[in-house]
Amino acid sequence: MNKSSLPTGLKEAVGALLEDHRKVNKLFKDFEKAKTSEEKQQIARTVCNELAVHAALEEELFYPAVREIDPEKFGDLLDEAKVEHATAKDLIAQIEGMGPGDELFDATVTVLGEYVKHHVKEEEEQLFPKLVEEKCDLRPVAEKMEARRPELAAPA
Repeated sequence: MNKSSLPTGLKEAVGALLEDHRKVNKLFKDFEKAKTSEEKQQIARTVCNELAVHAALEEELFYPAVREIDPEKFGDLLDEAKVEHATAKDLIAQIEGMGPGDELFDATVTVLGEYVKHHVKEEEEQLFPKLVEEKCDLRPVAEKMEARRPELAAPA
Protein backbone atom coordinates (compact mmCIF):
# COMPACT_ATOMS: atom_id res chain seq x y z
CA MET A 1 0.00 0.00 0.00
CA ASN A 2 1.22 3.45 -0.88
CA LYS A 3 1.80 5.38 2.34
CA SER A 4 0.99 8.66 0.63
CA SER A 5 -2.58 7.37 0.13
CA LEU A 6 -3.07 7.13 3.90
CA PRO A 7 -5.07 9.80 5.70
CA THR A 8 -2.72 12.44 7.12
CA GLY A 9 -3.76 11.94 10.71
CA LEU A 10 -3.07 8.21 10.52
CA LYS A 11 0.48 8.79 9.29
CA GLU A 12 1.10 11.39 11.98
CA ALA A 13 -0.43 9.52 14.93
CA VAL A 14 1.10 6.14 14.13
CA GLY A 15 4.36 7.77 13.02
CA ALA A 16 4.77 9.52 16.38
CA LEU A 17 4.18 6.25 18.24
CA LEU A 18 6.61 4.39 15.98
CA GLU A 19 9.23 7.07 16.66
CA ASP A 20 8.70 6.53 20.40
CA HIS A 21 9.13 2.78 19.92
CA ARG A 22 12.47 3.28 18.14
CA LYS A 23 13.73 5.74 20.76
CA VAL A 24 12.90 3.46 23.69
CA ASN A 25 14.35 0.41 21.94
CA LYS A 26 17.62 2.29 21.48
CA LEU A 27 17.62 3.29 25.15
CA PHE A 28 17.23 -0.34 26.23
CA LYS A 29 20.18 -1.26 23.99
CA ASP A 30 22.19 1.60 25.50
CA PHE A 31 21.35 0.27 28.97
CA GLU A 32 22.75 -3.15 28.04
CA LYS A 33 26.00 -1.53 26.91
CA ALA A 34 26.31 0.90 29.84
CA LYS A 35 29.43 0.39 31.94
CA THR A 36 28.83 2.51 35.03
CA SER A 37 26.05 2.66 37.60
CA GLU A 38 25.58 6.35 36.82
CA GLU A 39 25.04 5.62 33.13
CA LYS A 40 22.56 2.87 33.94
CA GLN A 41 20.67 5.08 36.38
CA GLN A 42 20.40 7.92 33.84
CA ILE A 43 19.29 5.64 31.01
CA ALA A 44 16.75 3.88 33.23
CA ARG A 45 15.33 7.24 34.34
CA THR A 46 15.06 8.38 30.71
CA VAL A 47 13.39 5.10 29.69
CA CYS A 48 10.84 5.42 32.48
CA ASN A 49 10.05 9.03 31.52
CA GLU A 50 9.74 8.22 27.81
CA LEU A 51 7.48 5.25 28.51
CA ALA A 52 5.29 7.28 30.87
CA VAL A 53 4.72 9.93 28.19
CA HIS A 54 4.12 7.33 25.49
CA ALA A 55 1.68 5.31 27.62
CA ALA A 56 -0.25 8.43 28.62
CA LEU A 57 -0.63 9.50 24.99
CA GLU A 58 -1.90 6.06 24.04
CA GLU A 59 -4.24 5.69 27.01
CA GLU A 60 -5.65 9.22 27.05
CA LEU A 61 -5.97 9.84 23.33
CA PHE A 62 -4.91 7.15 20.87
CA TYR A 63 -6.61 4.03 22.27
CA PRO A 64 -9.98 5.72 22.97
CA ALA A 65 -10.03 7.17 19.44
CA VAL A 66 -9.20 3.79 17.91
CA ARG A 67 -11.80 2.01 20.06
CA GLU A 68 -14.41 4.53 18.91
CA ILE A 69 -13.66 3.74 15.25
CA ASP A 70 -14.65 0.08 15.63
CA PRO A 71 -14.97 -1.43 19.11
CA GLU A 72 -15.32 -4.97 17.73
CA LYS A 73 -12.35 -4.83 15.40
CA PHE A 74 -9.96 -3.14 17.83
CA GLY A 75 -11.38 -3.92 21.27
CA ASP A 76 -9.41 -7.10 22.09
CA LEU A 77 -6.09 -5.58 21.01
CA LEU A 78 -6.77 -2.44 23.02
CA ASP A 79 -7.79 -4.44 26.09
CA GLU A 80 -4.53 -6.41 25.90
CA ALA A 81 -2.56 -3.20 25.48
CA LYS A 82 -4.22 -1.76 28.58
CA VAL A 83 -3.18 -4.78 30.66
CA GLU A 84 0.35 -4.62 29.21
CA HIS A 85 0.56 -0.94 30.14
CA ALA A 86 -0.50 -1.71 33.71
CA THR A 87 2.29 -4.28 34.05
CA ALA A 88 4.85 -1.93 32.49
CA LYS A 89 3.77 0.81 34.93
CA ASP A 90 4.33 -1.58 37.84
CA LEU A 91 7.84 -2.31 36.59
CA ILE A 92 8.52 1.40 36.06
CA ALA A 93 7.43 2.13 39.63
CA GLN A 94 9.79 -0.58 40.89
CA ILE A 95 12.69 0.86 38.86
CA GLU A 96 11.95 4.38 40.07
CA GLY A 97 12.13 3.11 43.64
CA MET A 98 15.49 1.43 43.08
CA GLY A 99 19.02 2.48 42.43
CA PRO A 100 21.63 0.82 40.24
CA GLY A 101 23.20 -0.70 43.36
CA ASP A 102 20.03 -2.64 44.17
CA GLU A 103 20.27 -6.34 43.58
CA LEU A 104 17.47 -6.59 41.00
CA PHE A 105 17.88 -3.20 39.28
CA ASP A 106 19.46 -4.52 36.06
CA ALA A 107 17.08 -7.48 35.92
CA THR A 108 14.02 -5.27 36.38
CA VAL A 109 15.08 -2.89 33.61
CA THR A 110 15.81 -5.90 31.36
CA VAL A 111 12.38 -7.42 32.04
CA LEU A 112 10.75 -4.06 31.32
CA GLY A 113 12.63 -3.96 28.01
CA GLU A 114 11.44 -7.45 27.08
CA TYR A 115 7.91 -6.58 28.06
CA VAL A 116 7.96 -3.37 26.03
CA LYS A 117 9.44 -5.22 23.04
CA HIS A 118 6.50 -7.66 23.14
CA HIS A 119 3.98 -4.82 23.41
CA VAL A 120 5.61 -2.92 20.53
CA LYS A 121 5.57 -6.04 18.34
CA GLU A 122 1.83 -6.50 18.89
CA GLU A 123 1.09 -2.87 18.08
CA GLU A 124 3.30 -2.82 15.00
CA GLU A 125 2.27 -6.22 13.62
CA GLN A 126 -1.41 -6.26 14.56
CA LEU A 127 -2.94 -2.94 15.59
CA PHE A 128 -1.18 -0.51 13.24
CA PRO A 129 -1.69 -2.66 10.10
CA LYS A 130 -5.42 -2.89 10.87
CA LEU A 131 -5.57 0.89 11.14
CA VAL A 132 -3.77 1.21 7.80
CA GLU A 133 -6.05 -1.38 6.21
CA GLU A 134 -9.11 0.57 7.35
CA LYS A 135 -7.54 3.90 6.30
CA CYS A 136 -8.68 5.35 9.63
CA ASP A 137 -8.75 9.11 9.84
CA LEU A 138 -6.90 9.93 13.03
CA ARG A 139 -6.28 13.60 12.26
CA PRO A 140 -8.09 14.87 15.40
CA VAL A 141 -6.21 12.48 17.70
CA ALA A 142 -2.88 13.19 15.97
CA GLU A 143 -3.34 16.92 16.65
CA LYS A 144 -4.28 16.27 20.28
CA MET A 145 -1.28 13.96 20.74
CA GLU A 146 1.06 16.58 19.32
CA ALA A 147 -0.34 19.22 21.67
CA ARG A 148 -0.37 16.92 24.73
CA ARG A 149 3.16 15.50 24.38
CA PRO A 150 5.01 18.63 25.64
CA GLU A 151 2.67 18.87 28.63
CA LEU A 152 3.36 15.26 29.59
CA ALA A 153 7.10 15.57 29.02
CA ALA A 154 7.46 18.73 31.10
CA PRO A 155 9.02 18.19 34.53
CA ALA A 156 6.43 18.16 37.30
